[in-house]
Amino acid sequence: MGNLKIDPERLWATIMETAQIGATPKGGICRLTLTDLDRQVRGWFVAACEAAGCTVTVDELGNIFARRPGRDPSLPPIAMGSHLDTQPTGGKYDGIIGVLSGLEVLRTLNDAGYETAAPIEVINWTNEEGSRFAPAMLASGVYAGVFTKEYAYDRQDRDGKRFGDELERIGYKGPVPVGDHKLAAFFEVHIEQGPILEAENKTIGIVTGVQGMRWYEVTVSGMDSHAGSTPMHLRHDALVAASRMIEAVNAVGLAHKPDAVSTVGLIESRPNSRNVIPGEVFFSIDVRHPDDKVVIAMEAEIEAAIRRIAGASAVEVEFQRVWDSPAVRFDGGCVDAVRRAAADQGYASREIVSGAGHDAAYMARVAPTAMIFVPCEKGISHNEIEKAEPEHVAAGANVLLRAVLDTDARLAERAPG
Repeated sequence: MGNLKIDPERLWATIMETAQIGATPKGGICRLTLTDLDRQVRGWFVAACEAAGCTVTVDELGNIFARRPGRDPSLPPIAMGSHLDTQPTGGKYDGIIGVLSGLEVLRTLNDAGYETAAPIEVINWTNEEGSRFAPAMLASGVYAGVFTKEYAYDRQDRDGKRFGDELERIGYKGPVPVGDHKLAAFFEVHIEQGPILEAENKTIGIVTGVQGMRWYEVTVSGMDSHAGSTPMHLRHDALVAASRMIEAVNAVGLAHKPDAVSTVGLIESRPNSRNVIPGEVFFSIDVRHPDDKVVIAMEAEIEAAIRRIAGASAVEVEFQRVWDSPAVRFDGGCVDAVRRAAADQGYASREIVSGAGHDAAYMARVAPTAMIFVPCEKGISHNEIEKAEPEHVAAGANVLLRAVLDTDARLAERAPG
């Protein structure tokens, strides 16, 4: 089966078909987790997997597992997957190509009448993005034992709606216990979400790990009062204080360049009235670096700066870490399978560390794991103009197929009898 390849036209058509669910006027997707649009794309995915002869199960966190049987049911499944949820202004490829490439692998095996030794699964993980319910990678985190099921159910969006309630509302609170079965390996295809592969004219990124990252939530409390009658020197302006804090967050990232990044991506000002001095501001912070020690140092510097600014601005501040994802190194055997798959098919490749978080980062705690990156134009992601080329997406799926078959062969060799 050395010449087996996926159907690139079918894969691309499938990506474009699902992109209509939650399509935005600018060509992207808004498909927030546990919304009606999420329910719609889940229904599409379940039907497509069942049409491919898979048995589909859903666990208590809404993770969807589509299994194609192997000839040895005693072997744990080799899994592929990613996520179908998007950012509010997301693109057509972030996460989605990892799920749909997995589906295309199953369709290709069916077309060829190829029977693997181990079962093969495609997984859709719930709430990878974390844009509606923080933190990110929530459901894969529960699967990996990082979070409890109760913690996940109690997460609330900015409107106060609970994760557990919304999961039940859309009908995807499944009966299967989270983490009920082990995986022999896990592979995830993803756009790079950075500019390196494109700049170096590489088709495949052999992902060796994921950098460390932490998220924080900050609430600045001042006093809302009339904008026209409160003298400047007597104000307790939460927004002015928050703006200085945000500048400090940026400065800490710059101080640890070139590998550090620090971002404020969400901000809410209350009461948000044009003639009222803001009395409360909420904002988020995202800090990342390949070295966990640097992430810890950046946290200390940011918190110290925020508390110093609060004291000088006559406001109060609450600083809370809401997510900690340490740096991850992927399994050497799975990484080698990806490397061989790329080389055997003649794809230009390079090793790379992921700057973004992925479900694979948590799966690496409980199963041998690796990732496959493909280029995206100018490295732009989490944006409606996100773009990937059909030939690159096809290449990623072909590497996935070959890496899965490589892993299956190694499992069969080690199986007793």
